This record gives sequence, structure tokens and C-alpha cells, in this order.
Amino acid sequence: MRILFCNYEYPPLGGGGGVINAMLAEELAKHHDVTVLTSRAFGLASDAVERGVRVVRVPVLARRQLSTATLFSMLAYMVMGTICGRKLVAKNHYDIINTQFVLPTGPVGDALARSGGIPNVLTLLGGDVYDPSKVTSPHRHLLLRIWVRHLLRRADLVVGDSTNTLDNMRRYYADDIAALRIPLAIPRPSADAAARESYDLTPDEVVLVTVGRLIRRKAVIQLISMMEHLRGQKVRLLVIGTGPEEPRLRKAISTRGLGDVVRILGQVDDREKFRVLRMSDIYVSTSQHEGFGLVFLEAMAAGLPVVCYDSGGQADFLSDGETGWLVPLNDLSRFTERCAALSRDRDLRGTVGRANLARVEEYYIEACATRYETAFAHIVEKRARTRSALPAVR
Repeated sequence: MRILFCNYEYPPLGGGGGVINAMLAEELAKHHDVTVLTSRAFGLASDAVERGVRVVRVPVLARRQLSTATLFSMLAYMVMGTICGRKLVAKNHYDIINTQFVLPTGPVGDALARSGGIPNVLTLLGGDVYDPSKVTSPHRHLLLRIWVRHLLRRADLVVGDSTNTLDNMRRYYADDIAALRIPLAIPRPSADAAARESYDLTPDEVVLVTVGRLIRRKAVIQLISMMEHLRGQKVRLLVIGTGPEEPRLRKAISTRGLGDVVRILGQVDDREKFRVLRMSDIYVSTSQHEGFGLVFLEAMAAGLPVVCYDSGGQADFLSDGETGWLVPLNDLSRFTERCAALSRDRDLRGTVGRANLARVEEYYIEACATRYETAFAHIVEKRARTRSALPAVR
């Protein structure tokens, strides 16, 4: 198949959604002709082949950071992606378009599908339909809800990354759309672990770890509060990530005298992130909502039990008492109790960790690519049958 992905972000621009798209595109490029239409900034090439994938980047305005898009840059992608994409579609005979994120990418994929007569698979990734931490979330605004509903109905197939994402789609936009759930995926991590002494940790300490952008939705301040209750025990917390909440969190750590038990490591590369995960004992998250929660899979792939809240897409693959603990949202007392119990029970941590290693096998990128490949082929065949059934025009 000749596949065109549309995504306003693609590495090195953006976060997890772009990274997943890149892994999926590269895996499919082993057997298919794959192009990605995305944004260009910071001197990136306008047209290049990267790991077997043709990446076409269109210029956007006001992109000031690699990791974060601005409203103007997203609007610019809608315009430039449509203009440049039409030329791209006219010169190539794509079999299918996969549009990643209903907003801001949805209008681009829809326009190109219409102009080229190409089927369009629209992938929802959680925050593009529901993000309770943002006043700009489309579910809060009537006109955006109408626009999203329109794009959903025009797609040949809607894919959601989790049951939670699809539930939110039906709750806020269209309850009659039969969508397909294809979970996100991760690459197979390296097997080595970081040396504890390099992080000033001792073998007998129980290491809790959390990973994510330091924003209010992640509620890392709750983990700091938990560590106050665990003070005096041989339990340490490592926080991987950076973001606007970092100064506030560092101040809280200092004010509460927790500098010896809580450390913010900042941003680390993927290899070191996995090494730190493998070095740790328990993965913890107090995030208020995750559309899917890739980092939970990464923790499972590192053989860690997971303690988190029960709100979000992670409920598709995490089970209370089996993969760790799913705690009612914001019940920090129970959350602390669960972490303390796991910290005391090395055998339980080992049992849960081994079970998670087995469970995560179906969430590696090869499985995700196969699911998309099957869905694409089905939609292409369905479109071909529809065309062949149309009467000839004389």
C-alpha cells in the first residue's frame, strides 16, 4: 500500500503522539510505501527520507519550542498542510490516509481525502477530544464540538487509542459512530539497568519512579505529599521530566525538607529513561487523566508494578491487584497505603513485575503496526468494492 500519514507533529517536533506515529510509520515502511505530512521548523528539511519513511514538512508560524506547539503553529499547519498536501496527493497515488489527532490535523486529512478521492482513517489520541486540564479542550466549546463531530462523521474509519478515548468521543461528540480501538505501543526496550550508585542510591532502598511532563494534570505534588508520610522509611522517589510546574515542585521539596528522598532528574533521553526504570522498584503516577498512558507500558516492560489512579485509558491494560494497584481518583491516603505495602513486600513486587513483563508483549510496536495494516487493507478493499458497484457514467 501507499500510505500517507498526516500529523501536525513528528519527531523531533512534539511529544508522544509524534513519536508513536514515527514508530508506526517506520514499522509499516518495512512492507509499504509510507509518507508523512507534518510541520517544519528549526531548520528541518522540507522533504527527506528518514528510516525508510518519506517525511514532507510544511512551514508553520510561531513554533518556539521543539516539544510544544502554539495555537498559531497549529493553525498554520491546517492551512499549509492542506495547500502543500493537495499538491502531494495530486502527484502520488496514495491508497489511504491516516490522520493523527482530530484537531488540529483532522481538517488537513479530511481535505486531502476529499480532493484525492482517498479513504481517510482518523486516529484519536485522547487529549484531542478530551483534556480536563485545558480550557481549550474541544469538549468544552460548542463550535469545536460541532467541528469535531463533522470530521468524525466524514472519516471512513475512526480509531481510538483506548476505551476511555472512545467513550469520551461518544459522550461529547457522536454516540452512533462504530469506531475501532487500536492500543498505542512502545518499542522493545534495552535490557540494561542504571547503576544505583550513579544516582546516590543504595541496594536496600526502595525506589519509586514517575515519568512525565511536569504540568498540573500530572499532579506530582501529590507524590511529594505522599513522601512526607513515608519519611523515615528507606523509600526514595525519582521524578523524570521537566515542565512549567518544576519550580513549584522544587520549592515544595525544599520547604518540606524532602531533598534527601525526592529528586527531580529533569529530561533524560529514552535510553537513560529505560535504564532508570529498570533500576527502580515501583512505578507511581498521580496523573488526573491519561488518554492512554504509554509510560505505564514502559514501566511494565521494565518489570515494575504500577500504582496509579483509575481515571483514563490505562484501565484497558492495567488491572487492580494484578499489574499493581488502580486507586480511586485522588484517594491519596489509599494510594500511599498501596505504595507502602509494595515497598515492604519484595516478593510481591517480583511476582507482579514478572506478570507485567508477560502482559506487555501484545503492546509492542510490531503488534500495533499489524492492527493498523489490517484496518487499512480492509478500508481500501471496502472503497474499491464501493467504486466497482457504481454504475458506469455514459
